This record gives sequence, structure tokens and C-alpha cells, in this order.
Amino acid sequence: MPTLLLVRHGRSTANTAGILAGWTPGVELDDTGRGQAAALADRLAGIPLAQVVSSPLERCRQTVEPLLAARPELGPPAEDERLGECHYGEWTGRKLAELAQEPLWRTVQDHAAAAAFPGGESLRELSHRTVDAVREWNAKIAAEHGDDAVWLACSHGDVIKAVVADALGLHLDHFQRISVEPCSVTAIRYTPQRPFVLRMGDTGDLAPLAPKSGAAPATPAGDAVVGGTA
Repeated sequence: MPTLLLVRHGRSTANTAGILAGWTPGVELDDTGRGQAAALADRLAGIPLAQVVSSPLERCRQTVEPLLAARPELGPPAEDERLGECHYGEWTGRKLAELAQEPLWRTVQDHAAAAAFPGGESLRELSHRTVDAVREWNAKIAAEHGDDAVWLACSHGDVIKAVVADALGLHLDHFQRISVEPCSVTAIRYTPQRPFVLRMGDTGDLAPLAPKSGAAPATPAGDAVVGGTA
């Protein structure tokens, strides 16, 4: 099955200001984020991509712009609202330092599966929509481009953590243990048996993720253990 490269958007003006942006319009990359986006195109230079899918929010679309400019054959990115940021409701636009004083903050950190944002969605709903989106896109790309295809989805921190938690078989309560830095790349290969997390929050060289010409799809050592829990 294909390999998914999950990219968190580059550093945004909301990241710099310590604000929970959510779906607030007009939140763009700052100067550092634009530099990260330009570097991402170089980091991915040796990896063939079958498809680019993006959250519809500006900061994600801006993150993939240099990549798409370098690869016009990919065309415009597909946009999927299911890969958009969590709907934080009444928390949207507020300072993180202020939100940390709210009673719900501890639930979000320690018992995410029970967390629902006032006037927004729950983290369970976030997990369900994002995991469904990733798996549907993965099946579509496998059907159109083959099992060795690599595709990229640009999204947001909580979205990526929820997808990684699902891939690792972690309960959603543990998803805050996962760290995803701006413009980092997380690579997941889905197989008929289980997903494999190949990279997590990687900000360095991505060349080893390129498919090997003529080689069988790579799986981690030990995958052949029958009935194992790897």
C-alpha cells in the first residue's frame, strides 16, 4: 500500500503569538514558516509524489506552494476539509497561556477522548474524520498509482497526532505524547495487516523514503512474525 507523508504546516503567525488559531481566516506563515516551506521542497526533491492533498486553511496551502511550484506536473493540491484543523469553538483565537487555566485544559492533556470544545467538536470526532480521510485517500491513490506510490498531506498538529496515534494503536488519551514540529514530516506506510510509522516529526533528510526502483515494498524487519504484536 502507498506511503503517506504527513506534513505539518510551517510556523504561522498564530504559532508565534501563542494563539489557538483553529479555523480563524487569515492566519498565514511567518518569515520562519516561509523559509521552512521553501526548504521542504528541497527535502522532498528525490521523492516522487503521486498526489498532494491539503487542509483548506491558508497556512497549509502556503506550505505546499514552493513544492508545487517546483513540480508543476502535480497541479493544484486537492483540498479536503476533513484534514482541516480541529474546530475549537469558543476556544478559537484565545491565548494558549489563558486557555491553560481552564478546567478543560487538563482533560485535553490527560484524557483527550473525553474532551469536547465548547461550541466546537470533540477530539474523538477529530480523530474519526481525519483517520477516515487518510485511509480513503490511501485506497484511492493505491488504485490509481499502485502500492509503491508516495503521497503527501499537509495538515495541522492535532490532526497529525490523531492519525499517528491510530497508526500506532494508541488510545486517543495518549495522543499528547506525540510531538509534531512545524514543517516536520511523519511517514506512515499502510499495509493490509497494519500501518508502519516510518518517520515521526522528522525535520531532516527524507531521501531514504524514496521508493527503490524494482524493489519490493519495504517493511520493517520482523514483519513476517505470524501472530506477533509488532
